[in-house]
Amino acid sequence: MNDTQALLLVDLQNDFFPPDGSLAVPNGDQIINVVNEYIQKFQEKGLPIFASRDWHPPETGHFTDFGGLWPHHCVQKTEGAEFHPHILLPADTIIMSKGMDPEVDAYSVFQAYGPEGKDFKSLLDTMGINHLYVAGLATDYCVKATVLDACKRGFKVTLLLDGIRGVDVEVNDSARALDEMLRTCASTATLDAVFLDGH
Repeated sequence: MNDTQALLLVDLQNDFFPPDGSLAVPNGDQIINVVNEYIQKFQEKGLPIFASRDWHPPETGHFTDFGGLWPHHCVQKTEGAEFHPHILLPADTIIMSKGMDPEVDAYSVFQAYGPEGKDFKSLLDTMGINHLYVAGLATDYCVKATVLDACKRGFKVTLLLDGIRGVDVEVNDSARALDEMLRTCASTATLDAVFLDGH
């Protein structure tokens, strides 16, 4: 691994985890341990770690109450919007916030902004990063949108299969999402493969 690579953790927030999350991804809690292993490995190698979060206002067109698809979730400064307490994010994790505009759904991390207001692509370019290793929730929504946007922008993407789970609103949504990501540009890996073959 080298310093053009980074780990991107998508939306590992309380509201997306069972059993109590308002928009819990089935089996989402199964990825916690492996995500922590990825975090440890990237941290040991001194590589950047990004963590995105939905950061919705209380009233947004994203929510069913206001014409959207989803129940209230990840409202700014609520417990549901906090990162899951068992995800061991380092202090220097770069937090990317998205979904603040009530008129924009913002599934992709490329619609997110860092702590100083810089957009994700600009941050990656400034840091010289061209290869993202992606884990998080959910495969068929924010992970898919992020990976497809990364592909369009010329980034190399490795999708960490043991670190993702999907919603599957419709049967096989996650399988279709995975197929689309792979056909577009993404490769896949798991924890052992990433660190045994020196990706």
